[in-house]
Amino acid sequence: MNYWLVKSEPSTWSWENHVKKGTEHWDGVRNYQASNNMKSMKKGDLAFFYHSVKEKQIVGIVEVVKEYYPDYTDKTGRFGMVDFKAIKPLNKPVTLAQIKEHPDLQNMALIKQSRLSVMPVSENEWKIICQLGDIES
Repeated sequence: MNYWLVKSEPSTWSWENHVKKGTEHWDGVRNYQASNNMKSMKKGDLAFFYHSVKEKQIVGIVEVVKEYYPDYTDKTGRFGMVDFKAIKPLNKPVTLAQIKEHPDLQNMALIKQSRLSVMPVSENEWKIICQLGDIES
């Protein structure tokens, strides 16, 4: 299993929106590196759901339930999407400030490539963030 982090502006698509919907596609990604990360996702992989812009915090966990397929919102046909199922919220949201302060999270893509919207998370990073979020990994 691989781990990921996906970002969304809460005003566009929030954790609450995803929970209400249950399972939903993750469309609109137009960055090649982020798209390639989505191409690498496999059914059963888990991802942190990160509220970007004003909140800057990890708020939940989603699971890949459908692997990469064409994004109907992309008129060029170059980009795709995956489907995520909402799994559970973090008991305590984990802020970007907490991540930046943690010595074992300094190499996270969230810090190193802050503008990337879909990124890998190592198993160790996953476990640490789950601990910070007060949930089982």
